Amino acid sequence: MSVNDTLATSAESFFIPVVSVVGVGLIGGSFAKALKNGGHVGCVLGVGRDQASLERALQLGLIDRIATLEEAGKTSDFILISTPASVLGRICDVIGPLLKPTAVITDACSTKVKVINDARQSLGNRVAQFIPGHPIAGSDESGPAAADPLLYWNRNVILTPLPENADNDIKQVRQCWQACGAVVREITATEHDRIFAAVSHFPHYLSAVYMSVVSRSDSASLALALAGTGFRDFTRIAGGSPEMWRDIFISNKEAMLKEIDAFLPVLERTRAMIQNSDAEGLHAWLEQASLARKKWGEGK
Repeated sequence: MSVNDTLATSAESFFIPVVSVVGVGLIGGSFAKALKNGGHVGCVLGVGRDQASLERALQLGLIDRIATLEEAGKTSDFILISTPASVLGRICDVIGPLLKPTAVITDACSTKVKVINDARQSLGNRVAQFIPGHPIAGSDESGPAAADPLLYWNRNVILTPLPENADNDIKQVRQCWQACGAVVREITATEHDRIFAAVSHFPHYLSAVYMSVVSRSDSASLALALAGTGFRDFTRIAGGSPEMWRDIFISNKEAMLKEIDAFLPVLERTRAMIQNSDAEGLHAWLEQASLARKKWGEGK
């Protein structure tokens, strides 16, 4: 089965005349390409701050035309904002007054409570047209060249709808992600941020902390030269975008601090086990962690 055939069977038929993607990198580019391959969109406009990336996206067929933010606001029927969370408010400041009454906006930011607050402040009563979202997908690579129309296949996409959102608008966002092959779920914004602080944001923080410590040690060169697959796997996510993760940590500050505060006593307790050669305690702790990881893996 071809990519087009695969995507065509992933959602019911629908068509959006003009879709704009603000931030045509891995996330936005993959979204655009999947919709184009499925025949669900007439024209895709690409918006961004990096002209070279936009031209590359055009060459790759991810978008049909490069546009300004103002053009996107005026002409789009559907807008995906796929940028760092810190700039979403400024984007909404520009497009808000220009939106068609029937246009739908969604985002791909990894935090939701602050993003929603920023959107409310910028969009005012037009916030009803904003359906917050978060695709749970990624890659070691970035930029338009990394875009993959099957990036979201069987991956979760979380929507955190607002009380003001119309059912048909939520349905349209759901349809778009399903057309990308995603499994769409709905939870509250607060629950989203709490969960993803635990399973996404805090692990990245730990990986970055560890990489920072190792790379600054006196034996860093030799240690890195001898590091194997365990080191590679654990530190892989530390290679993510500093801009994006900076924004995630700050915008999800309360949940992140709770995770850090919960981690510190465990670090102290297990440190004491090692210091006291507590083999029984260490074994029980490691066994519990091992079983939990294996159980999670069985469901994947």
